[in-house]
Amino acid sequence: MAPSIYGPTMLFTLGEYAMLPLIPVIATGMGAGIGLSGLIASAAVVGQLAGNLPASWVVARAGERIAMLAASAVALLGAAGVALAPHLALLGASVFLVGFAAATFGLARHAFMTTRVPVAFRARSLALIGGAHRLGRFAGPFLAAGLLAATGDQSLPVWAFVGCLALTAALVGFAPDPERSALAGSAPGAAPGAVPAAGGGAAGSGARPGPDAASGGIRSAVRAGGGGLLRVGGASAILAGLRAVKDVLLPLWGVSIGMDPAAVALVVGVSGTIDFALFYASGQVMDRFGRLWAALPATVAMALSFLVLSVTHDAPGAEIWLIACGAAMGLGNGLSSGINLTLGADLAPPGNPAPYLAAWRTLTDFGGAAAPLAASAIAVVSLPAAAAATGVLAVLGAAAFARWVPRYVPRAPTRRRGGAV
Repeated sequence: MAPSIYGPTMLFTLGEYAMLPLIPVIATGMGAGIGLSGLIASAAVVGQLAGNLPASWVVARAGERIAMLAASAVALLGAAGVALAPHLALLGASVFLVGFAAATFGLARHAFMTTRVPVAFRARSLALIGGAHRLGRFAGPFLAAGLLAATGDQSLPVWAFVGCLALTAALVGFAPDPERSALAGSAPGAAPGAVPAAGGGAAGSGARPGPDAASGGIRSAVRAGGGGLLRVGGASAILAGLRAVKDVLLPLWGVSIGMDPAAVALVVGVSGTIDFALFYASGQVMDRFGRLWAALPATVAMALSFLVLSVTHDAPGAEIWLIACGAAMGLGNGLSSGINLTLGADLAPPGNPAPYLAAWRTLTDFGGAAAPLAASAIAVVSLPAAAAATGVLAVLGAAAFARWVPRYVPRAPTRRRGGAV
């Protein structure tokens, strides 16, 4: 099932992150200031926030394959808009459309993995989803840097995204259907939405969903989710916000200190390299020692990175400081690979997780949308102040993880012979 589960995710992200680091550069080239460039770049996470609830409806009614093909078509339209946009308004709308399509990719994969993967290695399997994203984050900026260095044409990374989307649609259309494969392995007579016996749903996760969460819609899932959705989801929203600010702030910082576009893409690529290298280690840590052991160190590393960056904008060797802090942010992001997916799966009702996960992803994506918007607004006045405010937010996120994860995901994993969980 890997070609249908991980391949499309990797291809989509590869093209997306070849394009996204160049959005502030494209916007400034069209006459936007630093603050407006950050707002346009943030439109991708805003679009993903707006797309979660419609994505839940599409996935529930059309299934994963049709939803993925539809998302590829919408993203293709958005990428073409970025490449051909004659003014800043259309550029922002096109970036928004790409994020809107990405929401369908994310929710379809998350719901499928929640219901079909055994709890014993849930974190590792979801960390592989995170790893597919990180592979795209790692390779995409390097692809953009190579294209820019070879031609100097800022539109080529956008057209590379178009090519990745075409490959994604072909892979989704012709690879084995994971939904049918999983149902073939289910017990005879099981309902189409039932969880196979090996999956175990969310048993042992500490979640306490009510019956409405399993059979109702998003509103019922929110009511049944209770404190876990708001408290643990709130901490995850902060982490999502830190990741989104990183993606916006690093390119803006490079532009602000006078780096050329290829060097900006290279800095983002170095951060993504470290991020990608740690994704499976994160899943191992979560499955063997518990979710907090990934969430807390990652958030602390992000906090230190932003706080240090905030005092080095005008320091000698500002480029070196940017590379070092970007690497440390990649370390924190890599340590938390799959943590938001895993915590959401732990707390979701096993029978019908899609409505709960739509609510969960809306909350976390709200953090991913609000934090870079706030940082961009602060950056209009002072870019270092934006980094400092983000560092303080990261400290609050670390405290929230330390307080709420042990309460709502209380059962520690156990070791079995041979080191299996």
